[in-house]
Amino acid sequence: MMLKPYWLRFHRWITLVFALPLIALILSGLVLSLEPLAQRTRPAAPVTEASVLAALQRFDPQGQATGLTIRTYDQLMTLNGVGPDGSVDVSLRTGEEIDEPGWAEWFGTARQLHERLLLDLGWLVTASTTAMLALALLGVLMGWPRFRNTLGGWHNVAAWLVLPLIVLSPLTGLAIAFGISFTPATPAGARPARLPLAEAIPLVARAHDLAALTSLRVRGGRLLARVYVSNRLTGVVVTREGLETPPMNWPRALHEGNWHALWGSGLNLALSLVLAGLWGTGLVIWARRRFRKRNPRPRLAAA
Repeated sequence: MMLKPYWLRFHRWITLVFALPLIALILSGLVLSLEPLAQRTRPAAPVTEASVLAALQRFDPQGQATGLTIRTYDQLMTLNGVGPDGSVDVSLRTGEEIDEPGWAEWFGTARQLHERLLLDLGWLVTASTTAMLALALLGVLMGWPRFRNTLGGWHNVAAWLVLPLIVLSPLTGLAIAFGISFTPATPAGARPARLPLAEAIPLVARAHDLAALTSLRVRGGRLLARVYVSNRLTGVVVTREGLETPPMNWPRALHEGNWHALWGSGLNLALSLVLAGLWGTGLVIWARRRFRKRNPRPRLAAA
């Protein structure tokens, strides 16, 4: 306990140095925590093999589309690699091209903020994530909290209650940043020819409901479909021979909450709210101690 004042000082200075990037990561994470839950919104009209193929035939007759995404919360499907702007938004209700802002733009902006702080600042995101892990470690070194009905008391108790999540979130974030997935490496070899989307869609539709499909695009030289299976977002490799399910990338699934649309979103949302509270109360505690009016020193009486 003799070192506790030093741990506390380090804890405060790390918080002050990384205050702005940390709150940006926390708030953007709060927004992104709702995306898995929003994606489970049922579409207004059925998403069928025929409707998707009709959109591809109409807006990509040459078969040049590089991928597609389906956002049921916005009731739209986006075809990438086509059109004068590089993408075409198609309404799931009518099958017509639309140009309306939706929640996808908010989630996209939040993702850019979370990964790059809207600029090419991925290094700062990594440093801030490491700082969050250091703050959790320093909190442990300062010992068990004593519950007191004060701002500092609630700050300490809240941090200890969600300590496993506070540690898990930056750890999985660092694993994603450094490419650690705990999955076997794909053997090197000649990449197969790209499978046109018009041929891939029927293969996916045979095994999965297309309303649960979120994206179909090339990743690592493979055509990868991301589809919800029992509320878990699963990656499926699409080949001419059929579908292959690779091992789950658990760091990404845990960090993004895609391991379960309901429970994953709920835990990430709760963690974001607690982290925002810890960030705010920590700065208030520091400001009170730093700027509080000190009692003037009593002047020595004249002899």
